[in-house]
Amino acid sequence: MSRTFTPKVVTANALLEGDAIWLTEDDRWTRDIREAELIEDEAHATIRLLHGQSQPDVAVGVYLADAKESADGPTTTHFREAFRTRGPSNYAHGKQVEL
Repeated sequence: MSRTFTPKVVTANALLEGDAIWLTEDDRWTRDIREAELIEDEAHATIRLLHGQSQPDVAVGVYLADAKESADGPTTTHFREAFRTRGPSNYAHGKQVEL
């Protein structure tokens, strides 16, 4: 019996800065998950994953992460991904400087 596909976002780390990034519908990488493309079809997710992986000069460690729709756009469904949206935890830099 096949499993049901759950919505995904394509995520990675920025090559130069190391920040968590997400792929948008218009093929940009963003540091804001709310701008990410929420993918609800498994075949389309595979295509988008391959597109992300074809950019090793921009993104490293590209993978699909579970996500769900929220009022503000895609959001995480797993604590690991929620942790990544907040930026590095060892000291204030990157996204944490803005907080």
